[in-house]
Amino acid sequence: MEKIKVSIIGAGFSGLAASAVLAKAGFDVTIFEKNSSPGGRARKFAENGFTFDMGPSWYWMPDVFEKFFGIFGKSSQDYYRLQRLDPSYRFYFGKDSIVDVPASLNKIVDIFEAEEKGAGAELIKFLKEAEYKYKVSMSKFVYKPGLSIFEFAHPEMLASVFKLHMFRSFDSHLKQHFKSTRLRQMLEFPVLFLGGTAKSTPALYSLMNYGDIELGTWYPEGGMYKVVEGMVELATSLGVKFRYNCPVESLEIKEGKITSLKASGQIYKSAYVLASADYQYVDQNLVPSGYRSYSEKYWNSRVLSPSSLIFFLGINKKLEGIEHHTLFFDQDLAKHAQTIYGNPGWPENPSLYFSCTSKTDPTVAPEGMENLFVLIPVAPGIEDTEETREKYFRIILERFKLMTGQDISENIVFKRSYAHSDFENDYHAFKGNAYGLANTLLQTAFLKPKMRSKKLSNLFYTGQLTVPGPGVPPALISGEIAAKLIIKDAGVRI
Repeated sequence: MEKIKVSIIGAGFSGLAASAVLAKAGFDVTIFEKNSSPGGRARKFAENGFTFDMGPSWYWMPDVFEKFFGIFGKSSQDYYRLQRLDPSYRFYFGKDSIVDVPASLNKIVDIFEAEEKGAGAELIKFLKEAEYKYKVSMSKFVYKPGLSIFEFAHPEMLASVFKLHMFRSFDSHLKQHFKSTRLRQMLEFPVLFLGGTAKSTPALYSLMNYGDIELGTWYPEGGMYKVVEGMVELATSLGVKFRYNCPVESLEIKEGKITSLKASGQIYKSAYVLASADYQYVDQNLVPSGYRSYSEKYWNSRVLSPSSLIFFLGINKKLEGIEHHTLFFDQDLAKHAQTIYGNPGWPENPSLYFSCTSKTDPTVAPEGMENLFVLIPVAPGIEDTEETREKYFRIILERFKLMTGQDISENIVFKRSYAHSDFENDYHAFKGNAYGLANTLLQTAFLKPKMRSKKLSNLFYTGQLTVPGPGVPPALISGEIAAKLIIKDAGVRI
């Protein structure tokens, strides 16, 4: 019997995850990737002996990865080795105000208590609530396709809504537990970097703090791209075919269905198409106007997560004062967030994030040197020029010198920048966004763009602009959900 053909647009995490699930179920799966390598935003590049992960650098929620590989009777250990970071990360609140967040919960409790009397006990309480949210969300909410509100309309789930703090802001939830601004910033930073302000994000997302503090911050030896390589190896072993440097150019439609797609000048017939590429781009550019799920006005009204200005730097000496993950919160974090979500523009005094994987992994930089990834979250859709990039590069050098006492301006032997225009060129990213939709209440679950096309019966979507949301673990989950929708639609038993 001939296998059912599925074409997947894009080899990011969601596309890779979906391809493996579909291939295991017996489908004939081909992934079309416009770039020369898989991974999407999680690609890597190497230059002058330095190896850089181009996008995701945080390995959180290890249980999601294990659950995914478990579908195939595998474990992450079959593809890469994990190392738990200790400290998990470092904060600079000022030149002489440094907080390292250890892997031990008891030690973190001590740090909170030393900062604010009673805050240690409050942290335990906060994390208990976060654990409940995490476990309920992962077991009852996150793996649902979000096609209808009725997916959530049964007594057990409705009863948990208020305990999940869906209608309370993350900001008010933190203030209920902690008076110290520093402690609140230590807990809210994942929200800023993954799509929202603490005031606009539901307190549900404190589940991320459980995923961070209790489940740990990890590093796949060799870099985050090792996860991509593992997923490609898995997919290939199941029969998935990859076509690189093969952008999809158009979709052929007949009687409300896609019959084939055109990629790099060739026609490929397909029973199903799954878009793991940028949802907005596919909907507005590849789908003919009469078959689009959403209008241009709809997309422009979406609240996007940040874009990023990134610098990849090769340093010809060892660095002091920073860890594998380091955050500079010595400036006003709320003002920076306002320039992303309130009055979009370039921040005057940005918060900074540094990833120095050579602190953990000697294979990613020449001996005696460091690879340094520097990121500034910025508003999507703003003007990105070389002059602006250079302005912020100088700010980074000045702040690094001020905080750590090291002038690295003469020690940079490799430099590459990456921002809005690169996200647009490489990934067709809507307004140059880096992560997807912001995690606001009105963009949660069934209120996100739907996984299933409204007008084309065999077109489905997956990835960061649909459920469950931005981040690597959600992308894995998104791919699995979308694949199961196709399997169900095709009437295939698994």
